[in-house]
Amino acid sequence: MKRVQNLYRAIFVDRIEKSEFEELTNFNCCGKDNNVNIVIINGSPRKKGTTSNILRRIEENLLLYDDVHVEYFDLIDLDIKSCNGCCTCYKNGTCYIKDDAEMLSKRIFSSDGLILGSPTYASNVSGLLKNFIDRGHFVIEQILHKKYAISVATGENYGSSDTSKILNKLIQYSGAFLTGKIVYNSPFNSRIKDDKLNKKIDKLSHKYYLDIKNKRNYPIQAVVHNAIFNMGIKSFVKSKGEKYQGVLDKWEKMNISI
Repeated sequence: MKRVQNLYRAIFVDRIEKSEFEELTNFNCCGKDNNVNIVIINGSPRKKGTTSNILRRIEENLLLYDDVHVEYFDLIDLDIKSCNGCCTCYKNGTCYIKDDAEMLSKRIFSSDGLILGSPTYASNVSGLLKNFIDRGHFVIEQILHKKYAISVATGENYGSSDTSKILNKLIQYSGAFLTGKIVYNSPFNSRIKDDKLNKKIDKLSHKYYLDIKNKRNYPIQAVVHNAIFNMGIKSFVKSKGEKYQGVLDKWEKMNISI
């Protein structure tokens, strides 16, 4: 943490060159066809619950733009087995388990952005979502490198703020810019009749689209991510050598400096 604080201090008192700062904050997005491809994941076992209602409204807003393509996934419909900790994916680049986890990871990898939603169970994400996170090549393999994201956390009480923090940390540690978050408390399975929330959803949806199209830069997020990646993740992976060759190969394909 102290090293991260020193990096902050160096930047904000102009102790690093402009070229160094631009390299730290250089995130570009969007596919070559200039279309916007977005993956939405509902981590709730309920397809018509509060989490889904919010995610579906975001989807509807985004599809108002002609150049947006959205793939929406309910994790409850997918076959995703538990990770067994064998680390085969780190060595070979893919998981040996034959189910839907690799398919979904590839969809995320080829997208411009991810919208991730979960209800709050025991002040955490749902078991469904945690199961996919364990299999989804997120932090170590930097699956969200140069992408944009929104997090949605719902619950009945203050625990939803804990879920939001977990989602946001996952997103940022995995290499994405966090455009915004939605934290909403309501009784389970209640219908959303909150004009204030709907306005927030609509505003955030538009901002998200513009972030991707304009390749918006979030300098502080970029600096924090680069500090965490370069001082922690990269050094750890390189220390593993051939055991993490699959990770290094993916980084090379994503033009991540090794």
